[in-house]
Amino acid sequence: MTGIKTTGEKKLMFFSGRAHPELAEEVAHELGVGVVPTKAFDFANGEIYVRYQESARGADCFLIQSHTAPINKWVMEQLIMIDALKRASARSITVILPFYGYARQDKKHRGREPISARLIADLMKTAGADRIVTVDLHTDQIVGFFDGPVDHLFALPILADYVGAKVDRDKLTVVSPDAGRVRVADRWCDRLGAPLAIVHKRRDKDVANQVTVHEVVGNVEGRVCVLVDDMIDTGGTICAAADALFAHGAEDVIVTATHGVLSGPAADRLKNSKVSEFVFTNTLPTPNELELDKITVLSIAPTIANAVREIFQDGSVTSLFEEQAGPKV
Repeated sequence: MTGIKTTGEKKLMFFSGRAHPELAEEVAHELGVGVVPTKAFDFANGEIYVRYQESARGADCFLIQSHTAPINKWVMEQLIMIDALKRASARSITVILPFYGYARQDKKHRGREPISARLIADLMKTAGADRIVTVDLHTDQIVGFFDGPVDHLFALPILADYVGAKVDRDKLTVVSPDAGRVRVADRWCDRLGAPLAIVHKRRDKDVANQVTVHEVVGNVEGRVCVLVDDMIDTGGTICAAADALFAHGAEDVIVTATHGVLSGPAADRLKNSKVSEFVFTNTLPTPNELELDKITVLSIAPTIANAVREIFQDGSVTSLFEEQAGPKV
């Protein structure tokens, strides 16, 4: 006989960068494992150093890092951590991106622009990532940017079930803040059995975050409107959409989004908005200045942990999507 046989068992190891350790601890708790101790610090000139305190040889490694501010620092730290795992002889490296940085730059709108979302995927692959797990990408096409398996998870069941449990379904209308989110809003309608409305808007292509709301398509008068989006950054788009709904006679407006980026003037806009509640998941940490009574943060950790468990056990991540997709009446 040639060769050597081994009877060793598979080993799962869970790693985290420094961007959002609270979420990492939640996911680890759901999995029943600990986060691998890691020594990480910045040199005086900003360079990042990483060393794992345990051997990763032959292990199936899962590395979580959410691309919060300062986003470029945490992207770079994640690439360094992937490289460290590759050089530590990890059996496989699965990169978990609860929030995928640069996802809004997924295509060229004009000449001489980059496709930065593709660049992020290329960087992850080059560093040594075998697989990506992410939540609610800005557009589905980003899945095809990575040359390998991508598990695209959805926060819709968590957010929709929360809203459906506290709002009178007979008065509920699901609202897409723009034409690009209609497909997602339609899934909300299927799950909650609610009608759909759309806010028509136009962006100024030369001014970032500058939005003009034009009109509302659909009946919102006297209705409780749920605005659904993938992310809220400065809050300008969503607050303008909410104002348009109130101007068209909406009784109340609730805003839901998977990713609460909440940068720049977002704090003041959310505080001063007539919206009764903003609902996010914890894919990103919520800034301290936004600890408001009308902000609710739901945990995405169980969803991520279930995906990790299926991947490690060679199960079906798709089955998680199918179980979550059906309507909840």
